[in-house]
Amino acid sequence: MDWNKPEKQRLLQAMLALKTEDEAARFLRDLLTKSEIEEFANRLAAAEMLAAGKSYTTVQKATGLSSTTVARVAKWLRGKEGGYRTILARLKESS
Repeated sequence: MDWNKPEKQRLLQAMLALKTEDEAARFLRDLLTKSEIEEFANRLAAAEMLAAGKSYTTVQKATGLSSTTVARVAKWLRGKEGGYRTILARLKESS
């Protein structure tokens, strides 16, 4: 993915400008559909469960995600980009 395009840079800047949970919730609700928000929340939950050592089947049943999506989340969790690992570590720090 090319993150250097102006539209994508602006989206990243917008996300970084959010200061509160309420602001984030309102922005995501304006930006995404209810189904997209639920999908992304379930993907994050899947990443947390997989990082905790839960099986793909357990994750699939708990989140309602397809086996393909759970496998994709697992791949990204292990991948070189480290997005899921970064946010899971930060969430753990703030708990």
